Amino acid sequence: MKVAIVVFDGVQALDVAGPLDVFAEANTFLSEHQRYEVTLVGREAGTVTCSNGMQLAVSLGYADRDVQWDLLLVAGGPQLPDVHPSNEFVAWLQSQARSASRFGSVCNGAFVLAHAGLLDGKEVTTHWSDAGRLSNEFPHANVQPDRIFVRDGRLFTSAGVTAGIDLCLALVTEDWGHELAVRVAKRLVVYIQREGGQSQYSPYIGAGKDEDPILSKVYRYVSEHITDTLSIEALASAAAVSRRTLSRIFAKNAKVTPSVFVEQVRVDTARKLLEDTDAPLKTVAFKCGFHSATHMRTTFSRRLNVTPKQYRLRFRGEASA
Repeated sequence: MKVAIVVFDGVQALDVAGPLDVFAEANTFLSEHQRYEVTLVGREAGTVTCSNGMQLAVSLGYADRDVQWDLLLVAGGPQLPDVHPSNEFVAWLQSQARSASRFGSVCNGAFVLAHAGLLDGKEVTTHWSDAGRLSNEFPHANVQPDRIFVRDGRLFTSAGVTAGIDLCLALVTEDWGHELAVRVAKRLVVYIQREGGQSQYSPYIGAGKDEDPILSKVYRYVSEHITDTLSIEALASAAAVSRRTLSRIFAKNAKVTPSVFVEQVRVDTARKLLEDTDAPLKTVAFKCGFHSATHMRTTFSRRLNVTPKQYRLRFRGEASA
Protein backbone atom coordinates (compact mmCIF):
# COMPACT_ATOMS: atom_id res chain seq x y z
CA MET A 1 0.00 0.00 0.00
CA LYS A 2 1.59 3.25 -1.15
CA VAL A 3 1.36 6.10 1.36
CA ALA A 4 2.53 9.68 0.76
CA ILE A 5 3.06 12.15 3.60
CA VAL A 6 3.42 15.69 2.29
CA VAL A 7 6.06 17.66 4.23
CA PHE A 8 7.67 21.12 4.03
CA ASP A 9 10.08 23.35 5.93
CA GLY A 10 8.55 24.12 9.32
CA VAL A 11 6.50 20.92 9.45
CA GLN A 12 5.54 19.63 12.90
CA ALA A 13 7.82 16.66 13.53
CA LEU A 14 5.19 14.62 15.40
CA ASP A 15 2.70 15.11 12.55
CA VAL A 16 5.13 13.07 10.46
CA ALA A 17 6.73 10.76 13.03
CA GLY A 18 3.40 9.64 14.51
CA PRO A 19 1.94 8.26 11.27
CA LEU A 20 5.36 6.89 10.24
CA ASP A 21 5.64 4.90 13.46
CA VAL A 22 2.09 3.57 13.24
CA PHE A 23 2.65 2.25 9.73
CA ALA A 24 6.16 0.97 10.55
CA GLU A 25 4.86 -0.98 13.54
CA ALA A 26 1.96 -2.32 11.50
CA ASN A 27 4.46 -3.57 8.91
CA THR A 28 6.12 -5.80 11.52
CA PHE A 29 2.88 -7.80 11.68
CA LEU A 30 2.18 -7.83 7.94
CA SER A 31 3.56 -9.96 5.16
CA GLU A 32 5.82 -8.26 2.62
CA HIS A 33 3.15 -7.76 -0.03
CA GLN A 34 0.72 -6.28 2.53
CA ARG A 35 3.02 -3.67 4.04
CA TYR A 36 2.69 0.09 3.93
CA GLU A 37 5.25 1.76 1.68
CA VAL A 38 5.54 5.28 3.08
CA THR A 39 7.21 8.11 1.13
CA LEU A 40 7.86 11.65 2.28
CA VAL A 41 6.92 14.03 -0.52
CA GLY A 42 8.11 17.63 -0.56
CA ARG A 43 8.58 20.52 -2.93
CA GLU A 44 11.67 18.68 -4.13
CA ALA A 45 13.82 15.75 -3.06
CA GLY A 46 16.36 16.58 -0.35
CA THR A 47 15.73 17.63 3.24
CA VAL A 48 13.22 19.71 5.15
CA THR A 49 13.72 21.22 8.58
CA CYS A 50 10.94 20.67 11.12
CA SER A 51 9.70 23.38 13.46
CA ASN A 52 11.77 21.80 16.25
CA GLY A 53 14.95 21.84 14.17
CA MET A 54 14.93 18.17 13.22
CA GLN A 55 15.77 17.42 9.60
CA LEU A 56 13.88 14.90 7.51
CA ALA A 57 15.05 13.23 4.33
CA VAL A 58 12.58 13.75 1.49
CA SER A 59 12.89 11.16 -1.24
CA LEU A 60 10.44 12.59 -3.75
CA GLY A 61 9.45 16.01 -5.04
CA TYR A 62 5.74 16.33 -5.73
CA ALA A 63 6.32 16.94 -9.45
CA ASP A 64 9.14 14.39 -9.92
CA ARG A 65 7.05 11.51 -11.15
CA ASP A 66 3.47 10.35 -11.29
CA VAL A 67 2.64 7.85 -8.52
CA GLN A 68 -0.71 6.29 -7.77
CA TRP A 69 -1.09 6.74 -4.01
CA ASP A 70 -3.42 4.61 -1.93
CA LEU A 71 -3.25 7.16 0.89
CA LEU A 72 -2.14 10.79 0.79
CA LEU A 73 -1.71 12.75 4.05
CA VAL A 74 -0.69 16.39 4.42
CA ALA A 75 1.19 17.08 7.66
CA GLY A 76 0.74 20.30 9.62
CA GLY A 77 3.04 22.93 11.07
CA PRO A 78 2.87 25.99 13.35
CA GLN A 79 3.05 28.51 10.49
CA LEU A 80 0.97 26.57 7.98
CA PRO A 81 -2.26 28.60 8.32
CA ASP A 82 -0.34 31.62 6.98
CA VAL A 83 1.04 29.77 3.94
CA HIS A 84 -0.60 30.01 0.52
CA PRO A 85 0.51 27.07 -1.64
CA SER A 86 1.51 27.64 -5.23
CA ASN A 87 -0.91 27.07 -8.08
CA GLU A 88 1.26 24.22 -9.34
CA PHE A 89 1.16 22.44 -5.99
CA VAL A 90 -2.59 22.98 -5.64
CA ALA A 91 -3.17 21.45 -9.08
CA TRP A 92 -0.97 18.48 -8.16
CA LEU A 93 -2.80 17.99 -4.86
CA GLN A 94 -6.20 18.14 -6.53
CA SER A 95 -5.12 15.54 -9.06
CA GLN A 96 -3.64 13.23 -6.42
CA ALA A 97 -6.71 13.53 -4.20
CA ARG A 98 -8.95 12.53 -7.09
CA SER A 99 -6.94 9.39 -7.81
CA ALA A 100 -6.01 8.32 -4.26
CA SER A 101 -8.14 5.74 -2.51
CA ARG A 102 -8.02 7.94 0.63
CA PHE A 103 -6.56 11.34 1.43
CA GLY A 104 -6.49 13.72 4.34
CA SER A 105 -4.49 15.79 6.79
CA VAL A 106 -2.85 15.75 10.17
CA CYS A 107 -3.43 18.77 12.42
CA ASN A 108 -3.59 22.04 10.47
CA GLY A 109 -2.50 20.35 7.26
CA ALA A 110 -6.23 20.81 6.63
CA PHE A 111 -5.47 24.37 5.49
CA VAL A 112 -3.53 23.01 2.52
CA LEU A 113 -6.46 20.82 1.53
CA ALA A 114 -8.77 23.80 1.98
CA HIS A 115 -6.72 25.95 -0.43
CA ALA A 116 -7.20 23.19 -2.98
CA GLY A 117 -10.96 23.22 -2.45
CA LEU A 118 -10.87 19.67 -1.10
CA LEU A 119 -12.76 20.51 2.10
CA ASP A 120 -15.72 22.21 0.42
CA GLY A 121 -18.98 20.64 1.56
CA LYS A 122 -17.09 18.23 3.80
CA GLU A 123 -17.19 17.62 7.55
CA VAL A 124 -13.65 18.14 8.84
CA THR A 125 -11.57 18.92 11.90
CA THR A 126 -8.19 20.38 12.80
CA HIS A 127 -6.28 21.48 15.89
CA TRP A 128 -8.73 23.28 18.21
CA SER A 129 -6.61 26.46 18.17
CA ASP A 130 -6.91 26.69 14.37
CA ALA A 131 -10.50 25.53 14.00
CA GLY A 132 -12.03 29.00 14.17
CA ARG A 133 -9.68 30.39 11.57
CA LEU A 134 -10.24 27.41 9.25
CA SER A 135 -13.99 27.89 9.52
CA ASN A 136 -13.79 31.64 8.94
CA GLU A 137 -11.43 31.50 5.96
CA PHE A 138 -13.07 28.49 4.32
CA PRO A 139 -16.79 28.77 5.13
CA HIS A 140 -17.74 25.98 2.73
CA ALA A 141 -16.02 23.47 5.05
CA ASN A 142 -18.09 22.12 7.92
CA VAL A 143 -15.47 22.39 10.68
CA GLN A 144 -15.98 20.26 13.79
CA PRO A 145 -13.58 21.73 16.40
CA ASP A 146 -14.36 19.16 19.08
CA ARG A 147 -13.29 15.98 17.31
CA ILE A 148 -10.18 13.79 17.37
CA PHE A 149 -10.58 12.92 13.71
CA VAL A 150 -13.34 12.96 11.12
CA ARG A 151 -14.02 10.82 8.10
CA ASP A 152 -16.15 12.14 5.26
CA GLY A 153 -16.06 9.66 2.40
CA ARG A 154 -12.46 9.28 1.22
CA LEU A 155 -11.39 12.33 3.22
CA PHE A 156 -9.82 12.00 6.68
CA THR A 157 -8.87 14.99 8.83
CA SER A 158 -7.45 14.92 12.35
CA ALA A 159 -6.90 17.22 15.29
CA GLY A 160 -3.59 18.40 16.67
CA VAL A 161 -0.28 16.56 16.62
CA THR A 162 -0.81 13.22 18.44
CA ALA A 163 -4.28 12.89 16.93
CA GLY A 164 -2.44 11.83 13.77
CA ILE A 165 -1.61 8.62 15.63
CA ASP A 166 -5.31 8.08 16.41
CA LEU A 167 -6.17 8.68 12.78
CA CYS A 168 -3.58 6.25 11.47
CA LEU A 169 -4.56 3.59 14.00
CA ALA A 170 -8.10 3.94 12.67
CA LEU A 171 -6.80 3.52 9.13
CA VAL A 172 -4.92 0.38 10.18
CA THR A 173 -8.13 -0.89 11.77
CA GLU A 174 -9.99 -0.26 8.54
CA ASP A 175 -7.30 -2.02 6.50
CA TRP A 176 -6.41 -4.98 8.73
CA GLY A 177 -8.83 -5.13 11.63
CA HIS A 178 -9.04 -4.04 15.24
CA GLU A 179 -6.73 -6.72 16.64
CA LEU A 180 -3.76 -5.55 14.59
CA ALA A 181 -4.40 -1.92 15.55
CA VAL A 182 -4.41 -2.91 19.22
CA ARG A 183 -1.05 -4.65 18.75
CA VAL A 184 0.38 -1.53 17.16
CA ALA A 185 -1.01 0.66 19.95
CA LYS A 186 0.55 -1.61 22.59
CA ARG A 187 3.92 -1.44 20.84
CA LEU A 188 3.71 2.35 20.79
CA VAL A 189 2.42 2.42 24.37
CA VAL A 190 -0.63 4.46 23.44
CA TYR A 191 -4.31 3.84 24.06
CA ILE A 192 -6.50 3.01 21.11
CA GLN A 193 -9.77 3.86 22.83
CA ARG A 194 -10.01 7.40 21.45
CA GLU A 195 -12.73 7.20 18.84
CA GLY A 196 -12.95 9.71 16.00
CA GLY A 197 -16.09 11.14 17.53
CA GLN A 198 -14.47 11.62 20.91
CA SER A 199 -13.72 15.20 21.79
CA GLN A 200 -10.28 16.69 21.79
CA TYR A 201 -9.07 17.11 25.35
CA SER A 202 -11.01 20.10 26.68
CA PRO A 203 -10.54 22.17 23.52
CA TYR A 204 -12.94 24.93 24.47
CA ILE A 205 -11.58 25.12 27.99
CA GLY A 206 -8.01 25.24 26.74
CA ALA A 207 -8.95 27.85 24.16
CA GLY A 208 -10.24 30.24 26.74
CA LYS A 209 -9.45 29.81 30.38
CA ASP A 210 -5.72 30.49 30.17
CA GLU A 211 -6.13 33.46 27.86
CA ASP A 212 -9.01 35.33 29.49
CA PRO A 213 -9.36 35.96 33.25
CA ILE A 214 -13.16 35.94 33.01
CA LEU A 215 -13.21 32.49 31.42
CA SER A 216 -10.71 31.31 34.02
CA LYS A 217 -13.09 32.43 36.78
CA VAL A 218 -16.01 30.73 35.08
CA TYR A 219 -14.07 27.50 34.63
CA ARG A 220 -13.10 27.43 38.32
CA TYR A 221 -16.67 28.17 39.34
CA VAL A 222 -18.11 25.45 37.08
CA SER A 223 -15.56 22.92 38.34
CA GLU A 224 -16.30 23.73 41.97
CA HIS A 225 -20.09 23.81 41.54
CA ILE A 226 -20.54 21.19 38.86
CA THR A 227 -23.53 19.58 40.57
CA ASP A 228 -25.42 22.89 40.68
CA THR A 229 -27.84 24.24 38.10
CA LEU A 230 -25.40 26.44 36.23
CA SER A 231 -27.44 29.10 34.48
CA ILE A 232 -25.80 31.88 32.50
CA GLU A 233 -26.95 34.27 35.21
CA ALA A 234 -25.08 32.24 37.83
CA LEU A 235 -21.93 32.17 35.68
CA ALA A 236 -22.10 35.91 35.03
CA SER A 237 -22.53 36.58 38.72
CA ALA A 238 -19.53 34.38 39.57
CA ALA A 239 -17.41 36.29 37.08
CA ALA A 240 -18.82 39.67 38.24
CA VAL A 241 -19.90 40.68 34.73
CA SER A 242 -23.22 41.13 32.98
CA ARG A 243 -24.89 38.31 31.10
CA ARG A 244 -24.35 40.19 27.84
CA THR A 245 -20.64 40.69 28.55
CA LEU A 246 -20.20 37.04 29.44
CA SER A 247 -21.90 35.92 26.23
CA ARG A 248 -19.69 38.26 24.21
CA ILE A 249 -16.50 36.95 25.87
CA PHE A 250 -17.50 33.36 25.23
CA ALA A 251 -18.33 34.06 21.60
CA LYS A 252 -14.99 35.79 21.05
CA ASN A 253 -12.56 33.62 23.04
CA ALA A 254 -14.18 30.22 23.52
CA LYS A 255 -16.20 30.10 20.28
CA VAL A 256 -19.07 28.42 22.15
CA THR A 257 -21.99 29.49 24.28
CA PRO A 258 -21.73 29.32 28.09
CA SER A 259 -24.18 26.39 28.17
CA VAL A 260 -22.06 24.38 25.72
CA PHE A 261 -18.99 25.24 27.80
CA VAL A 262 -20.66 23.88 30.96
CA GLU A 263 -21.74 20.73 29.15
CA GLN A 264 -18.17 20.17 27.94
CA VAL A 265 -16.80 20.46 31.47
CA ARG A 266 -19.39 17.95 32.66
CA VAL A 267 -18.55 15.51 29.89
CA ASP A 268 -14.80 15.80 30.57
CA THR A 269 -15.38 15.25 34.29
CA ALA A 270 -17.59 12.23 33.60
CA ARG A 271 -14.98 10.77 31.25
CA LYS A 272 -12.38 10.99 34.00
CA LEU A 273 -14.66 9.27 36.52
CA LEU A 274 -15.56 6.54 34.02
CA GLU A 275 -11.87 5.95 33.32
CA ASP A 276 -10.63 6.01 36.90
CA THR A 277 -13.47 4.64 39.05
CA ASP A 278 -16.04 1.85 39.17
CA ALA A 279 -18.79 4.21 40.35
CA PRO A 280 -22.26 3.34 39.02
CA LEU A 281 -23.43 5.41 36.07
CA LYS A 282 -26.11 7.08 38.20
CA THR A 283 -23.43 8.19 40.65
CA VAL A 284 -21.20 9.51 37.87
CA ALA A 285 -24.13 11.42 36.40
CA PHE A 286 -24.98 12.96 39.78
CA LYS A 287 -21.37 13.97 40.51
CA CYS A 288 -21.10 15.68 37.12
CA GLY A 289 -24.35 17.63 37.31
CA PHE A 290 -26.40 15.68 34.79
CA HIS A 291 -30.10 15.41 35.58
CA SER A 292 -29.97 11.62 35.36
CA ALA A 293 -28.04 8.71 33.89
CA THR A 294 -30.32 9.00 30.86
CA HIS A 295 -29.38 12.66 30.41
CA MET A 296 -25.68 11.76 30.61
CA ARG A 297 -26.15 8.93 28.11
CA THR A 298 -27.91 11.24 25.66
CA THR A 299 -25.16 13.86 25.98
CA PHE A 300 -22.37 11.29 25.52
CA SER A 301 -24.08 9.83 22.46
CA ARG A 302 -24.43 13.27 20.89
CA ARG A 303 -20.92 14.49 21.71
CA LEU A 304 -18.78 11.35 21.60
CA ASN A 305 -20.86 8.92 19.54
CA VAL A 306 -20.67 6.39 22.40
CA THR A 307 -22.69 5.81 25.57
CA PRO A 308 -21.04 6.16 29.00
CA LYS A 309 -21.16 2.38 29.41
CA GLN A 310 -19.51 1.83 26.03
CA TYR A 311 -16.88 4.46 26.83
CA ARG A 312 -15.98 2.75 30.09
CA LEU A 313 -15.89 -0.72 28.53
CA ARG A 314 -13.66 0.40 25.66
CA PHE A 315 -11.31 2.29 27.94
CA ARG A 316 -11.07 -0.42 30.56
CA GLY A 317 -10.94 -3.31 28.09
CA GLU A 318 -8.19 -1.88 25.93
CA ALA A 319 -6.20 -0.29 28.75
CA SER A 320 -6.04 -3.67 30.48
CA ALA A 321 -5.23 -5.41 27.19
